[in-house]
Amino acid sequence: MAQKKFKCNVCGYIHEGSAAPATCPVCGAPASEFTELKPEKKGLDTNSNLYIVIYSTVMVVIVATLLALAALGLQKRQAENELNEKKQSILMSLYAGDAVKQQVSAEELVAQVNYDDVIEARVLDSEGNPIEGENVFALLNDLPGAYAAGKFPIFEAKDGRVVIPVTGMGLWGPIWGYVALEKDMNTIAGIIMAHKGETPGLGDEIATAKYQSKFIGKQIFNGEEFVSVKLRKGGAQDQEHEVDAISGGTKTSDGVTAMLYNSIEHYLPLLEAKRAAATAAAAPAEVSNVENEESNE
Repeated sequence: MAQKKFKCNVCGYIHEGSAAPATCPVCGAPASEFTELKPEKKGLDTNSNLYIVIYSTVMVVIVATLLALAALGLQKRQAENELNEKKQSILMSLYAGDAVKQQVSAEELVAQVNYDDVIEARVLDSEGNPIEGENVFALLNDLPGAYAAGKFPIFEAKDGRVVIPVTGMGLWGPIWGYVALEKDMNTIAGIIMAHKGETPGLGDEIATAKYQSKFIGKQIFNGEEFVSVKLRKGGAQDQEHEVDAISGGTKTSDGVTAMLYNSIEHYLPLLEAKRAAATAAAAPAEVSNVENEESNE
């Protein structure tokens, strides 16, 4: 059995045994002056700085691990949500004009449409030729970078219309969206725009359905010349190619004008080729002189 230790409170003498001595052999103090010494507890002192540091470190590692696992678990779902949001925006630009005619919201109309049944996505080079093996939606995550690399995503509807992604800079940050063109590759069927931080009540108006409806029916060609659509301060004068600028949002309006021109310009080879093909298909077939002579006979 382990011996207990008793300390004399008078002189500090340490006695080992099962009980305190009747008197201290050093100073003669009685047993009542002895205090039993308890053995020290093994392990960390919970009040020590070392314990606090270790405890804090362990908790940080545990929380960080849990957050990382949660992020990995949600990553796939987040990517799916972002993809669906892009697809919805593309469809909403395509059916914006139809929604106005039917007096319903674009969201309501698009809810009845399956993206994969309507749209075929492609990537073009600077000549308007398709590039194989590119992830169209991955390019949309950095559209300015895609443009700089000579890669131009486009979305072609099965009814002949197209949707062009656009990107630019507003007053406080990036602005972006989708412009849908009718089969004539000239008339705007609809537009969807968004922004990162335009001024509330002013520049952020570009993201409203009411303002975006002003672009429906505008034309990006004046004859054979590409002119895009301009936002004019003080009110549109050319009703075919201009839209009223945002009141109090001059910088944002200028940014939208530049965004539309600079983005759509990349797709001119495709648009002009489709316009030429449509014109040729609409032109009456020429009758040869021989056929005329035979008809006269």
